[in-house]
Amino acid sequence: MQTIENNKIKERVYVEKLDNGLTIMAFPKKTKKKYIIWSTNFGSIDNKFYYNGESDVTIVPDGIAHYLEHKLFEQENGTNSLDTLTTIGVDANAFTTNDHTAYLFECTENFDEALVEFMNYVQNPYFTDENVEKERGIIEQEIMMYDDSPEWVLYMNLMKAMYKDNEINIDVAGTVETISDIDKDKLYKIYNAFYRPENMVLVVCGDFNQEEIINKLKSMVTMEGGKFSTKRVYNKEQEEIVEKYTEQSMDISMPLLMIGYKDNNFSDSKIKRELGMALLENLLFNKSSKLFENLYENGKIISEPGFDYEFSKNYAHALIQIKTNFIDDVTEEIKNYIENVKNDGISEEDFERAKRGIYGDLVKEYNEVSTIATNLVQDYFLGVEPFDCFEEFSSITKEYVENLLKEVFVENKKVVSVIKPI
Repeated sequence: MQTIENNKIKERVYVEKLDNGLTIMAFPKKTKKKYIIWSTNFGSIDNKFYYNGESDVTIVPDGIAHYLEHKLFEQENGTNSLDTLTTIGVDANAFTTNDHTAYLFECTENFDEALVEFMNYVQNPYFTDENVEKERGIIEQEIMMYDDSPEWVLYMNLMKAMYKDNEINIDVAGTVETISDIDKDKLYKIYNAFYRPENMVLVVCGDFNQEEIINKLKSMVTMEGGKFSTKRVYNKEQEEIVEKYTEQSMDISMPLLMIGYKDNNFSDSKIKRELGMALLENLLFNKSSKLFENLYENGKIISEPGFDYEFSKNYAHALIQIKTNFIDDVTEEIKNYIENVKNDGISEEDFERAKRGIYGDLVKEYNEVSTIATNLVQDYFLGVEPFDCFEEFSSITKEYVENLLKEVFVENKKVVSVIKPI
């Protein structure tokens, strides 16, 4: 068992890699809540692969990772594990992202009882023609709900304007048309290809003895490892954006604006770049920034801009989202504001203030078991070691952040997505 410790925040995580390839992490935390998450490195972008050495590429329908997430709760005895876990008082759930799928539960009581059900359903899929078909209508309704969500349409329209061939354009849930091609054989194939111990991580966080909980989990792991080769295939993406502007009308009361900047730098440390973007958000786009003050005082926005930096194996972008009746004015003001900061630089005082704020946020993330475990999973699949964020953060300088602003926030990599009222 490996012990990884950070003396600055006085926290430890214990890591053990089993003989079958599964990585287990235990993060002891004095709290009433217990949280466990089991995740596989398989998401919506993984739609093409060579299965176990086959010479022909397998192409699966868009949305199949999400479909499998729904179906894994189904049991041969006719029960649904999600319902079973809820009945005994634990908060169980699952989610699918672009690059991983996760199953989890959180509780203050009945952890051991819930763990038996949890470890069983993740390792024992049961797909039939009947239960796969039964789920189709449920997922179709979910897809239509997303299609009616202005925020989701705003985002997906921007992705399609930013990326030509990248799999980020695939809607996580797929479309009504693509999921019509999903059957039990395809579900079993992707389960066998990607739900393998060497492709998964199991994280538990709470008031546990690390050796006891890891040994308990080891005793309940029935997955077999061994030689199995699945090679993913991704499209090659161009550096240029597809189009600068996209617009759609929907049933909303106030226009939505999203501005995105395509980031083609994959050589920089992922975690350092993410932390640098967090500093830029604090400096440029939060409610205490000059941008917000000017737009708010002039009545052009009524709420704080949203900012996000998304990245994975083969994509990265920065996003700014605002509700405003003044689309053109706000877009132009943001452009001018960014150019002014590029030219004038960031003051040392503002930089140090932002750095203290972000450091405080990083420390706070270790107060909540769900955040700790989720972050450990995300970092693991990105090849980031636990607590690396603190080392990376200490190395970030004002010059690094200023260069990041100049490198990413450029006009020829900018896309504007707008949703206007009908």
